[in-house]
Amino acid sequence: MEMEAEHRSVFVDPDFPADNSSLFSDYTTPLSKLLGDVTWLRPLEICKQPQLFPDDPVEAHPKQGILGDCWLLCACSMLLKNQHLLNKVFPREQPLWGDSAYRGEFRFRFWRNGHWIEVRVDDRLPCINHTLCFSRCQSPRAFWVALLEKAYAKLHGSYERLWAGQVCEAMVDLSGTIAVRWSLKGAESPQEPNDTQTQHTANGTSLSQVSLELKERCAISCCVHSASTGVPELGQFHAMSVMEWTHVTTTTGEQVELIRIRNPWGRRSWAGVWRESGSGWASLEASCAQALLRRTAEGEFWMDLTEFQQEFDEVALGYPVSDAGHLQSIYTGSFLTHSHQIGGRWVKGHSAGGCRNNSTFSSNPKFWLKVCERGEVLLSLLQYGRPESPAEGSTQQHPHLQAIALHVEKKHFNLVRTVNKPPLVSHTHAYDREVVVDTHLNPGFYLVVPSTFLQGAEGRFLLRVHSSCSTSLSVMKSTPPPLQHCSEGEWETISSHGSWSFGSTAGGSRNFSTHGHNPRIPLTVTYDPGGNNLRVTLRQNRPENSLHAIGFHIYKVPDGGSGSLLTTGSMCPVVSCVPHSHSQEVSVFCHLHPGEYVVIPSTYQPELSAHFTLTLLRRIHRKAMQSQELLGHAVQEVSCISVMR
Repeated sequence: MEMEAEHRSVFVDPDFPADNSSLFSDYTTPLSKLLGDVTWLRPLEICKQPQLFPDDPVEAHPKQGILGDCWLLCACSMLLKNQHLLNKVFPREQPLWGDSAYRGEFRFRFWRNGHWIEVRVDDRLPCINHTLCFSRCQSPRAFWVALLEKAYAKLHGSYERLWAGQVCEAMVDLSGTIAVRWSLKGAESPQEPNDTQTQHTANGTSLSQVSLELKERCAISCCVHSASTGVPELGQFHAMSVMEWTHVTTTTGEQVELIRIRNPWGRRSWAGVWRESGSGWASLEASCAQALLRRTAEGEFWMDLTEFQQEFDEVALGYPVSDAGHLQSIYTGSFLTHSHQIGGRWVKGHSAGGCRNNSTFSSNPKFWLKVCERGEVLLSLLQYGRPESPAEGSTQQHPHLQAIALHVEKKHFNLVRTVNKPPLVSHTHAYDREVVVDTHLNPGFYLVVPSTFLQGAEGRFLLRVHSSCSTSLSVMKSTPPPLQHCSEGEWETISSHGSWSFGSTAGGSRNFSTHGHNPRIPLTVTYDPGGNNLRVTLRQNRPENSLHAIGFHIYKVPDGGSGSLLTTGSMCPVVSCVPHSHSQEVSVFCHLHPGEYVVIPSTYQPELSAHFTLTLLRRIHRKAMQSQELLGHAVQEVSCISVMR
C-alpha cells in the first residue's frame, strides 16, 4: 500500500505507454520474440537507491542489452567525453529518486533537422525477470543510459525502430555536430588540390591526416560489416567506441600507434597480439605496458593501427563541438566560427530535377554562397526522415532515403553555364541521411546545388555551412516553370523589377496616347525548337484589396532598330495579355521566333502608380551531354560535341 500511495502522483506518459505499442512497430526484428515477456518497472522497483550517474565515471559507460542499438550507445559514450553536450542533452537539476520533487518524469533534448527539441518520458523501463532488458550502465544502480534510450525510442516511435542504425546519425542527434563515415577498405589516395580549392576526401587514408590531439577530441566509432577473424563472436554489423589513441615506442625503437576500443556488449572480445595476455606487450617496457593495461575497463581492449584497419570496415567521426557551439575541423583543427543553415525541398515537377543525367538538373534548388576570404568551408546536406510516430518531431530511423548529392560550383556570369559545368567540388550521390563536403575556397560567389539522383524524387532537406572565414548563404529564388504547358528541355528565368510612376511611366493601355511612356523590358529570343518557347508573367506588388487592372504587350523590334526608340502607336504587338485584369498576376505562354523584342507592361488606366515584377521564362539550348554520373562515383560529363569549359 505504501508503494501504491507513493506512485499515485508520479508522471505517466500517455504518448509512450508501458505496453507493446512502445516496444514494437512491425514485429520484423528479433525483438518480437519478447512479446508477452516484458514488464515495466521504475528504478525504485528495480534496485535500492537508484542513481542517474554512478560515483565511478568508468561505470557510467553504456552496456548493450538485447536491443540491437550499439550504434546509439557509441554516440552515448561521446557524451561522457563532453560535459557541455551531456548537459545539453540531459538538462541538469531534474528531480531524482529520493528528492521531494521527484515525479518520475525526465526531459531530454535531441537535435533534429536544425533545431533542439525536447522529449519527455516517465521512468517506467522495460524489464525481464526484474532486470533491465535493454541498454543500461555498467553500474546496475545508474539509469541515465536506460532513460536516454527510452526517450530516443519515443522520438522514433518504438524501441524496435532502434534496431540497427548508423552511428553518425546518432552522433548528430545527440550533439548537432556534423559526422562523416570513412571506409577502411579499398580506400583511394586523396586527390591533389588545385589552385582554387582543396577538397578533403572521406576515406580511410584520411585517418593519417587527423592529429592525435584531434582524435582525442573527436567522437570516433568503428564498425564491422561482416564476421571478423580477430573478433569471431561479433558476427555481422556491430559498432564499437574508440576510447583512446596513443603512440608508444617499443624496446627496439619502433613507433606503434595503439587504439583502445570499447565493446558495448561489456566484454573483451579481441584475440589479437594486443589482447590482455598478447605477445605485443612484451615489446614494450614493463612499466609502459602495465600503465596501458590498467587503463582498460570492462569491455575494453587495445589493438594497433594495422590490426584496426584489417578488422574494421569503416569509422564514423563526429566533428568536435566547443562549449560555444562551434565545430572544429578534423583536418586542420581550426574552429569553424561562422555558420548558416537553410531548409529547402525537392518538389516533383518543380524543383526535383534529379542528377546531371537529366536535362532538368538546373531546376534543383540553388543557393548562393559568398566567401569573403580564403578559408575552410564545411558544407552538409541533410535529408529529413518521414514522420511515422505520434511523438513530436519523431522520424523513422530507416526512412526511404533518397540518394542525395551536394554540388559546389564557381559562379560565372552566365547562370546556365554555371549550372551545366561539372562541379568545382561535390559529394557523389549516396543513400545517406547526410552528405558532407569539406574544402577550402577562395573569395568569391559559389552556387550550391543539392540534388537527388532520381528525377522527381521528393523530400525536404537542410543545408548547413560552417566556415573558418566570413561567409553568407542565401536562396536563389526562381519562378517555377508552367508545368501544365512546358515541354522537356532547359528553361532560363529572368526577373525584372520596375514601377509605373505618376507623371512619367504610368502610360496606361494602348487606348491612350501615353501608352509608349510605360516601362520597356528588352527580350532576346535565340532558340526556337518548335512549340511554345516563352512564358511572360507580370505581377503587381500591391495589396489584394487595391489591385489595378494590368496587362502587357510584346512588340517585335525591327532589324537594326532599338527597343528604346520603338514607336508603339502605329505598331501592332505580336503578343498581348489583354484584356487588362484586376489580378495580382497575369501570364501568357507563347511561341516567338528568334529575334529582338520589347515587353511593355501597363495598367489599364494611365497615371496609376505601382511596383511590378516581370518574369521571363524562356527555353534555351543545352548541348547534348553524354552523362556519366553514377551512384557513388565522381561526376564525369563529356559533351557529344566538345568538352564543356
